[in-house]
Amino acid sequence: MSSNQYSNIPPGWVGGFAQSNPQFEYPNPDLSSLPMLDNMANINLLERQQKVTWPEFSWEAEKDAPDPKRCFVMFSPDISRIGYDNSGRVYSIICPQQGTWIPGVGCMNVEVTVTGQGGWVDESSKENTLAADMMVMGKVWFSPSAKQSPFVQNIWSKFSNSNLPFPSDKANAIKVTTHKPQNPAQPIFPVRKGETTLFESPTFAKHPEAWGVGNVEVQMGPILKTNNDYVDHFNQLVLDLHNICSGNMLQNGNILSWNVWFEGPTLVDQNEWRSHAELWRDSIDADHGSPTGEGRPPQHFDGTPFHPVQELVDEKLKEIADWVAKHHPTIVDGGSH
Repeated sequence: MSSNQYSNIPPGWVGGFAQSNPQFEYPNPDLSSLPMLDNMANINLLERQQKVTWPEFSWEAEKDAPDPKRCFVMFSPDISRIGYDNSGRVYSIICPQQGTWIPGVGCMNVEVTVTGQGGWVDESSKENTLAADMMVMGKVWFSPSAKQSPFVQNIWSKFSNSNLPFPSDKANAIKVTTHKPQNPAQPIFPVRKGETTLFESPTFAKHPEAWGVGNVEVQMGPILKTNNDYVDHFNQLVLDLHNICSGNMLQNGNILSWNVWFEGPTLVDQNEWRSHAELWRDSIDADHGSPTGEGRPPQHFDGTPFHPVQELVDEKLKEIADWVAKHHPTIVDGGSH
């Protein structure tokens, strides 16, 4: 961290929320007394923020293999941020998005969407800077470029003609459940100070110039069902395709970790925050990157890029096309098929 990082805290900081309950304290903060808050419900209480300029994600491309070929990718900068009041109580956490390139199709957007959060920030502490709990949902959908590809257009037209939801935008995204690692019954998981201790990050994924850093680990679960067997099966095939091309980022059972490297605190403009949150709630114009800048594509520890096996991509594309051609319903009544 920079030597002057604590000399430029903007005015208004009061603090005290981190110390308001002894259970909140490190080394093992217990935040279970805090309710899980909706990200949009308390924007009028936000006074301060820290932007995540470097959201560094990591996961195992080959889970349980002797060499799991861990991937490291930086999602798009300055989508993610943590917002809190002058006492340090957290009221909103926005997580980032990134694109995954599908050869022959285009880009698929992936987002870790926060569905509940609570915690504290302490700007005056050089050691215990934050602690929070979160719930998230993984979301995957076709970007504008993918929707221009003949492959996607052909399938999309079948869905449209049958009034079936198609993952063409965030509102109809494929939803992937998550939980605390090794505890499928617990959807709440911790965000804690410092870098993850599960593995060592390469130099290119470290940012010593940052104000601070926190870490998160969450385990992927199954797809959230839509109550339509046809749509659920199709969504699973598309998620399988995404996993082939991303190195199994959202594979059921895989643990997705990320180090969140923060900029220094700034004051919140509530109108700007609301506009920012609304933009990324819809994400109507994101495409293989984002308006806030490109992230960094997946690499292994030594810096070599991750490349999907083209034969596996081609096989999955054929499987999807063949399955849709064979099973697509001609009449839809809104139930399971």
